Amino acid sequence: MRSAESTGSTTEARATDASGTEASDTGPHSDWWRNAVIYQVYPRSFADGNGDGTGDLAGVRRRLPYLAALGVDALWFTPWYRSPQADGGYDVADYREIDPAFGTLADAEHLIAEARGLGIRTIVDIVPNHVSDAHEWFREALAAPPGDPARARFWFHDGKGPGGDLIPTDWVSSFGGDTWTRTTGPDGEPGQWYLHLFAPQQPDLNWSHPDVAAEHEAVLRFWYDRGVAGVRIDSASMLAKDPALPDLGQDHEPGLHPHLDRDEVHDVYRRWRKIADSYEEPRLLVGEVWLEDNDRFVRYLREDEMHMAFNFDFMSRPWDAAALADSIRATFAAHAAVAAPPTWVLSNHDVTRPVTRYGREDSSFAFLAKRFGTPTDLDLGARRARAAALLTAALPGVLYVYQGDELGLPEVEDLPEGTRQDPMHFRTNGVDPGRDGCRVPLPWNANGPTFGFNENGAATWLPQPAGWGDRAAASQESDPDSFLHLYREAIRLRRNEPSLRGDAFAWSETAPDVLAFRRGEDVTCVVNFGDAPAALPAHTEVLLASSPLQGDLLPTDTAVWLRA
Repeated sequence: MRSAESTGSTTEARATDASGTEASDTGPHSDWWRNAVIYQVYPRSFADGNGDGTGDLAGVRRRLPYLAALGVDALWFTPWYRSPQADGGYDVADYREIDPAFGTLADAEHLIAEARGLGIRTIVDIVPNHVSDAHEWFREALAAPPGDPARARFWFHDGKGPGGDLIPTDWVSSFGGDTWTRTTGPDGEPGQWYLHLFAPQQPDLNWSHPDVAAEHEAVLRFWYDRGVAGVRIDSASMLAKDPALPDLGQDHEPGLHPHLDRDEVHDVYRRWRKIADSYEEPRLLVGEVWLEDNDRFVRYLREDEMHMAFNFDFMSRPWDAAALADSIRATFAAHAAVAAPPTWVLSNHDVTRPVTRYGREDSSFAFLAKRFGTPTDLDLGARRARAAALLTAALPGVLYVYQGDELGLPEVEDLPEGTRQDPMHFRTNGVDPGRDGCRVPLPWNANGPTFGFNENGAATWLPQPAGWGDRAAASQESDPDSFLHLYREAIRLRRNEPSLRGDAFAWSETAPDVLAFRRGEDVTCVVNFGDAPAALPAHTEVLLASSPLQGDLLPTDTAVWLRA
């Protein structure tokens, strides 16, 4: 842990670097978030402070200087609450307790304060669609008979067919398989079924019940009062369900799908926005909204609902100039209608890492397409991932960075048999590799049994590859050509260059396999997707390149920022 003297100097440096930028602290009501760099922390895999092989809040606190040096404005933590960890913490048993594997509530409060002292805000995850089957509400519901008020907070229902042996609806789980699990009565006889759009350990809440709404509003205030700057809302479009529980059928009018993007879900976020706006420094609402229809997507970003939502369309596109340009245009058009900032993200804890994804023949991403044994050229993927990092960092709006992407980590696809834990893998009978490959604990040092993830060498909760040390943060510190230096410099320029702040953006005319756009008065980003080097436009200075240039030529799969 850094000394107080060292912490103070870092804070002063951040304040100087951020002077005049939109991402800086310009007052209690500044829109710091509109051009922010937000770093996603998956606590189990970031850093282990107590030496038990699992990442924790003590580990994050120890690495705060690293995050300050990277230059991020905020940290988004995936769930750190008490949980059986059936789905990586997204099965919450108690929102007001930190899981003992991660630390204590006091540890979280210290972390929030220490990070803020370094100019870094905190965003926490809220999972409103479901809770853990270990949550006290669900244990009470299971113990209660059918029709009891305790069951009304969830979706308990009789089955269809003789004896109620058939599931109540044909809804399909996001994790594969059915969405209903049958209970067993005290007499051992089969009972009602309960709904879970994800794993059976994650029973869905009934958002028409007043207790559900009141509890989540209280949870928001609980964490806002402890200094968090905002919440990221998991599965934000899935809360409301049709109480008639109809089968899926073929087509649905917008807003009338049985369990996705129903119109009434917006009432929830209007109430939450009033709570967020009631603080002296208004708090953020960030939505995980997976919707293909942009008109439906931006409804969540109206001025009285969320501040921003993740741009999954861009992340899912292949490494192709036309495809990414189309996504950028569509993103700008959608967000302009509601004056919300677009977000740019290359991966997260659910998605195949870009170094691996961009090295494949099909470099797009779709959950249903993940398979074992997909060929990958990691050198090609790394080159493209570096270029993608500069492309996204040059775009106006909010930049999200998933932990380890700044180190150029690939997906770990050869995890030993028996070590995988993701329910997506098991609920597809092993067909889907699952998401464990992007959740492997980070390497901090070049050597040692855990590459610095902890100090005593205790085995990590997911095994690290043998070559992990070559990609460690310490290994990249002294290499000016490393991923880490590229990310640090991109974030520094993004913060300090006036042209990279604000919303100014204009496309430049280029060859079909080249993307180029102007930011502000004098910065141009050029990305070459073609098979041959491309001529650079006139410029006075090269600010940053993802790979070495060839004179006045931009090599293939390379991005550059130029002073125009």
